[in-house]
Amino acid sequence: MPMKYLCLIYLNEDEMDVMPTREMDALNVAHLDFNDELRKTGHFIEAEALAPGRATAKIRVRKGQVGITDGPYAESKELVAGFYLIDAEDMEEAIAIASRIPSAPLATIEVRPTRQLSVADRAGAEGGGKREIAKQPEGARIPWHS
Repeated sequence: MPMKYLCLIYLNEDEMDVMPTREMDALNVAHLDFNDELRKTGHFIEAEALAPGRATAKIRVRKGQVGITDGPYAESKELVAGFYLIDAEDMEEAIAIASRIPSAPLATIEVRPTRQLSVADRAGAEGGGKREIAKQPEGARIPWHS
């Protein structure tokens, strides 16, 4: 049964800022072609490029108060520039797909399986027991749970 994997693309924004327009256009076309390839093979769920880190806002909610800070969260040259959400049979297949992401030669790609959230039904809703929020393949480890 296929499982969802998030492929986060980390790029050096300083390098991307100085990339010639022609090279950037070629990279973007390669990503669009790759998206089409993933659609044809049934691996594509979603893919998006993200705005530069300087366009971000980070929020923290503590004791009911919302704090907002402009700019990227991490003090790093490499920031998340985009992502793919894919279907793959296992981590090995997900890594093989991620290694073909067109920006991989310029980037670090983090491949992370999604996990199922299950919540004990406190309200005693119809069916009782637990409510499944997302599907998880049998035998998959859930590292964070209550």
